[in-house]
Amino acid sequence: MSELVRLSISLEEPLLKRLERLVKKSRYANRSEFIRDMIRQRLVEQQWSDKHREVVGTITMIYDHHARQLTDKLVDIQHDHYENILATTHVHLSHDLCAEMIMVRGSAARVRRITDSLRQQRGVLHAALTMSSTGERLD
Repeated sequence: MSELVRLSISLEEPLLKRLERLVKKSRYANRSEFIRDMIRQRLVEQQWSDKHREVVGTITMIYDHHARQLTDKLVDIQHDHYENILATTHVHLSHDLCAEMIMVRGSAARVRRITDSLRQQRGVLHAALTMSSTGERLD
């Protein structure tokens, strides 16, 4: 069995309370088990697709449009990958929050890089990638 290593993380109190509720609702014994499973799930998702295989996907982002220069940064990233961006939809969720859905096509590795670039911007509260197939070789 591998040796356990302790890790310290910082969370805002409201986010910690939400984590506690998720752990309890999912019936995990503790936060560590819950977080380990989240990490394992992420690793498995990466193994499911060949990084060179062409995929179609949707990136869904929730962000604070008041964050300094965030809108410009998000648009710049999308323009940097114009050949992979098929369509975007922008929705105002509230006075401060926006949702954006970006349909993408390209290699799994490239689509992941685009998603990571968007996700890492300050003011992006959540970004998720849903990947699918182009439909070829599904028989």
